[in-house]
Parts: sequence; structure tokens; C-alpha cells
Amino acid sequence: MSIKTVSTQPFLDQKPGTSGLRKSVQVFQKPHYLENFIQSIFDSLENLQGQTLVLGGDGRYYNRQAIQTILKMAAANGVGRILVGCNGILSTPAASCVIRGNGAYGGIILSASHNPGGVDGDFGVKYNISNGGPAPEKVTEAIFARTQVIDQYQILESADINLDHIGSFKLGTMEVEVIDPVKPYLELMESLFDFDLLHKCLTSGNFTMCMDSLHAVTGPYAKAIFENRLGAPEGTVINGEPLEDFGGGHPDPNLVYAKTLVDKLFGDNAPDFGAASDGDGDRNMILGRKFFVNPSDSLAILTANAHLVPGYKDGLKGVARSMPTSGAVDRVAEKLGIDCYETPTGWKFFGNLLDAEKVTLCGEESFGTGSNHVREKDGLWAVLFWLNIVAARGESVEQIVKSHWQEYGRNFYSRHDYEEVASDGAKALVDHVYSQFDNLKGKQFGQYIVAYADDFSYTDPVDGSVSKNQGLRIGFTDGSRIIFRLSGTGTKGATLRVYLESYEADVSKHDLDTQVALKELIDIAEEIAQIKKFTNRDQPTVIT
Repeated sequence: MSIKTVSTQPFLDQKPGTSGLRKSVQVFQKPHYLENFIQSIFDSLENLQGQTLVLGGDGRYYNRQAIQTILKMAAANGVGRILVGCNGILSTPAASCVIRGNGAYGGIILSASHNPGGVDGDFGVKYNISNGGPAPEKVTEAIFARTQVIDQYQILESADINLDHIGSFKLGTMEVEVIDPVKPYLELMESLFDFDLLHKCLTSGNFTMCMDSLHAVTGPYAKAIFENRLGAPEGTVINGEPLEDFGGGHPDPNLVYAKTLVDKLFGDNAPDFGAASDGDGDRNMILGRKFFVNPSDSLAILTANAHLVPGYKDGLKGVARSMPTSGAVDRVAEKLGIDCYETPTGWKFFGNLLDAEKVTLCGEESFGTGSNHVREKDGLWAVLFWLNIVAARGESVEQIVKSHWQEYGRNFYSRHDYEEVASDGAKALVDHVYSQFDNLKGKQFGQYIVAYADDFSYTDPVDGSVSKNQGLRIGFTDGSRIIFRLSGTGTKGATLRVYLESYEADVSKHDLDTQVALKELIDIAEEIAQIKKFTNRDQPTVIT
């Protein structure tokens, strides 16, 4: 075996987004494309020699090939040891768990999260730091800067490693340990939740659930936890085999793409509880019988009921939410007497708050919730948290949510996604909205009066770093909001997200359909942004 130095030229499109570098598989398969980005990661890390890294992915197409390349490049670059998931599998929260549990220097996670997979799908690479969380902007900026000038990379010439069996191997001078991807994560979950109570609930014969893994990474985790450890009947986990193309589906746990689960929960003889997770296992959707839990409400309800869960029974230090997430959790935090932080979208912004012990729980409206147990959002953790609350309270999902609304009021909330719209049109829409900001304050739209209009900026309370241009906000005097934001997670065209929120204290109005309750705000958003004109769409691709 020998180290080969390969000459290369920069690719100018390797700027990481909020969750790493995401491109189509065909882009990553270009000669030197993956290698350039991996070498740029290695070149940007200080004191990498002899360190331990964690490596794995969500099982999508190109996952195995990329792992073999990264292993050989790591060996050539002096990495001391790599822990890689068996079969190349590691969910994103499990990767964070393994990084933290082994005191690793960092980790490389291969995933495009909820984006479609397969030969014609997407692929992604993300670097996580030693706390187990996504690399902060100063690290991703250094990686990007290196991609712009890179002229060579190093790779070990050797045979591929057998990823299908747990064991230890040598690759040059580097140790490679193929590990059980599920065991450390399962042990962490056992330390947080009342597994005896959950086992009793799931084997009582009086409670049924369905967990849809969407043929993505959480299948093996869900089967090990729910069916094997907690005793739920075989078949409780559906679509549980990770497939390279996610079975031709879209591994995004929402009401549109998790149709099989939604049909079950809203059909005849529905189970009591339903949940879905995404491609890499960090997102979740929670359903009761014929009842959908909005992710913003979910964060608020987990916060209000955390004392029922062993791992959080001593109270929360604080909570955090992304800016577009509804203010439902803010009122819970106020009642509990704890701080509530509003951050930009992107899980990395929660990392500093968690490390500084300013918060315990955090979440975002895009079906992501998590806590200080890892430094990523965590889909199965959220499912277990909900099950623990349901079992402890002895109430249905719907009863728990409606009881919460009765106590705190309801934040009617919805996100309208316009996916794969022309980038020029999406940018023109944002520019059009922004151009009106000087004249919007005090302007009346029906019953709503504009209190402020701004482009959200965040100053990190831990390190003082400033993140600007994080989303256009239009706030009204009654606390309602309309937010416009272009997503950074897609690979084709642009995704425009429009967030709508209106608070309602009157219990008699809590059963209104969300889109009906928000109809006036939806019309105002169209009036201000001219969405149909700029996107050339009559309606959103997805409404949640």
C-alpha cells in the first residue's frame, strides 16, 4: 500500500449550506469532486494527525462508494482511527452519539437528509465537530475557502474495507473499527426514557403504534428499539429496510410524503400513535389517531411535559427554537421561568447554547426536535419522548395537545413550501418583499396592522458571532407573523418557504381548520409578495 498524490483543480460550487454540501449524485460522481471536498475538510482541520473520526451515512445511493474513498483518504492524511457504522450505516443523531461517547475529534456524515435518493437523487457530506454537532460557520467557511484553491489530494492505494461485519482492520497505519451502529444509540435512549413503562404500554394490548422509517436509516434502529427492546408486535415498524433509493419515495416525514402512515392513522381501525422519520433519522412527525401534531406545538408540549421523563425530571435550563418556529414554546418557557432563545434556521446554531448549558431542549418547525443528549436533532428520541408522555399521562395524543392549547392558547401555524421554483423568480420575490419594508410599518391589512418588518439577524449570546439575512419577517401588532425564506437544503432550483402564524386564546376557536384560521394571513402574504406571479405556481407543493 502506498500514498498517491493526485493533481486536481477547484470546483467553484462546493460551499456548504446549513447542513453540509448537498448536490445530485451525478455531481458527486464527477472525477475528483468528492475527493476535493474531503481533502479540503482534512486540510482545514488543525492537529488532525493521529485523531479519531467517526464515519457513516444514511444508506442512500453512493454511500458505500464514498465511505471507501474517505477511508483511504483519511489513512493518507494521517488520521489515527476511524469508527464506521456496519454496512456504512449511521443515523445523524447516532453519529453525534458515537462522536461524543468516544471523545472523537469529529465525524463525517454522508446524507442529504430528507432529499430523494437513488441514482438520480441527491447526496451530501457534512462535517461534525468534537461536540457531535454540525461544524460552525467559521469551520465551514474555512473548508469552502480551501475548496477554491485546492490543487491536489492524497489517497491510499489499497483494497476496499469489508463494511458488512463488525470488526477491526488496518488501512495503512490507520485503525478502522466497523461498529454496531445501533447499540450505543439504544443505550443512550435507555438512560433517558422509562423503558419499563414503555414496555408495559406497548405490550398491554390496549395501545398500538406504527413507526414509518420510509425505507431510510432509522429502520434498524426502530426495529431494535420498538419491536425487540420494548416488545411491540412485529410489523409495528413499516418500511423498515434502508434502501439506496428509499423505495422510490421521498424520505421527508410530512403529511404529503409519509402518505402510507397518514392513510393508516386517518383510516379505519387506526393505531393510537404514529410516527415517521426522515432519510438520516434526525426529523420526526408525530400523529395521533386522526390527529396531526404540528412540529412547533410538539416542541412546546415536550417542554411542558419534560418533568414526566426520567432524563429531564430535574427541570430544563432553557429552550431554543429557530426563528420561523411558532412562539408556542415561548409561553411555556415563560411559565416555567426559563429562558427561550430564538436562533436562525440550522441546527448548528443550537450547539453553542447547548454546550454553554443555556438550554436543554431545542427545536424547529421543519420536524426537528432534540436536546442536550446529542448535538443534532433526533427523530427517534422525539418519538420516545412522546411515547413516554403518553404512557405517563394515560391520555391520547389528541387529548394531550388540546389540553395544552386550553392552558396556553393555540398558535395556528402553517408552512407553505414552493419547491424547485426558478431561482431567479424566488430571488425576485424576496427582493420585492424587502423593497417594501420602509413603508410597511403601521400599514393595515384587514384586521392586521404591521408592527415591524425586518431581515432577521442573530447575535450568538455565547461567542458574539453575528448571522445576518436569515429570513424576512413581517410581524403584526397582535403577535401574528408572516415569514419568507429561501431554503438552503434543496439541490434543484430554489425552495421558497412561507411561514404563517396567528395566536388564538379563545378555546372555542381551537378546532378551526388551520388553513381556514390563517386564510386572511395567507391572502396578505400573496398581496405583499405576489407569490403566484414570481413562482409561477397557483399553490404550494407542500403545506404543513
